[in-house]
Amino acid sequence: MSFSLIGRSFLKLEDFTPDEIFGLLDLAESLKLERLERREEHRLAGRNLALIFEKTSTRTRASFEVAAYDQGARVSNIDPGSSQMGQKETVRDTARVLGRLYDGIAFRGKNQNDVEALADASGVPVYNGLTDQFHPTQILADALTMMEHSGGDLRGISCCYLGDARFNMGNSLLMGAAKIGLDFRIAAPESYWPASAHRSCCEAIATDTGAKLTFTETVEAAVDGADFLYTDIWVSMGESEEVWADRVGHLLPYRVTADVMAMTGKPDTRFLHCLPSYHNLGTDIGRKIADRFDLDGIEVSDEVFESAASLVFDQAENRLHTIKAVLVASLC
Repeated sequence: MSFSLIGRSFLKLEDFTPDEIFGLLDLAESLKLERLERREEHRLAGRNLALIFEKTSTRTRASFEVAAYDQGARVSNIDPGSSQMGQKETVRDTARVLGRLYDGIAFRGKNQNDVEALADASGVPVYNGLTDQFHPTQILADALTMMEHSGGDLRGISCCYLGDARFNMGNSLLMGAAKIGLDFRIAAPESYWPASAHRSCCEAIATDTGAKLTFTETVEAAVDGADFLYTDIWVSMGESEEVWADRVGHLLPYRVTADVMAMTGKPDTRFLHCLPSYHNLGTDIGRKIADRFDLDGIEVSDEVFESAASLVFDQAENRLHTIKAVLVASLC
């Protein structure tokens, strides 16, 4: 593998050039093919990784674990019940201990400041598996998925995100789109757009990359001609039920349905979602909101989620290959 980001942490996409992001995507493609053809090398043999999960995880945890195992590394999973970090020990003190024991550290938690502190103090590469502000490994998986379904060239591809864009997914998708040159639209009430400072930062980057960034409250204009429609959950596990009425009231017009898919005017528009999704009554939250607001499926209809247009499980698989690329590039 000639592409290398040796010793680099992966905390947010803003830290990387477009060429470096495309390099990671190319590496992920190569590693995915190696795995498919069962000719994978153990490039990380003898390496040890600490995986810190302050927040619960399915795809991120499984992807980091399998990526490490496939490449010959060993992992230790550290959850809040088995760590003193932030409770009896500072983040920086924990980082200085783990940096002497491990070759890399992945973190999934609340605060971006914590993952930044881990990287600053540990002396080893640190990987952001999600914070409230950013989710950069997810965006790599999204980009790889769009590459695979658009002939390999992302520049000029149009993608529209509908829904709550104020937090990690909206922030990271916007930055990723700016870096790789997408025609990217956000359709949401203005109060649900990313913060103005982050929008300005991404717009400045877009002037160099040729990305086109659009923010609108109008669904029809946002989705017109879009190659991909993307959404995320409106309410998260652990959030107070007091927020539900506000979220549903504001975001219901931005729900992805078959009618919204048809508004693109393109029969081959694809659907993306980072998961988990409340697309039916199969979850506790889905059932509670259905009872209260008479909704069968929240941010996306089950019809769209289960349709041939849906790429959500391609995205989920590509978490593995893109995370593996980040590990290999930073540790080899």
